[in-house]
Amino acid sequence: MSEPRRPTPLADALASYLKQSGFSKRLQQAGIIEAWAELVGPQIAAVTAPESVTPDGMLRVQVATAAWANELSLMSPRILARLNAGRQGRVKEIRWVPGPVGGVKGER
Repeated sequence: MSEPRRPTPLADALASYLKQSGFSKRLQQAGIIEAWAELVGPQIAAVTAPESVTPDGMLRVQVATAAWANELSLMSPRILARLNAGRQGRVKEIRWVPGPVGGVKGER
């Protein structure tokens, strides 16, 4: 007779399901939005607001001014490296979109 199987811990079953379904990657991508201020630092976080990450890895970020959007587009390779460090769900591109950011006034 074989020994009875022990129940799988819920955390292990959930992790396995998330990995098999592809949701694990999407959760890691969404985690970038949650951890934005920590990942980019207070100066950039003060003038930006991440909006969404598409399944193919395009991050859309609202930026307070066109000047900041231009500056951040030049910094994109370094920012992408920070965002993707240790993540399975990777951001491949950042789209910097000038517009109103909560609590920040744009150029006039």
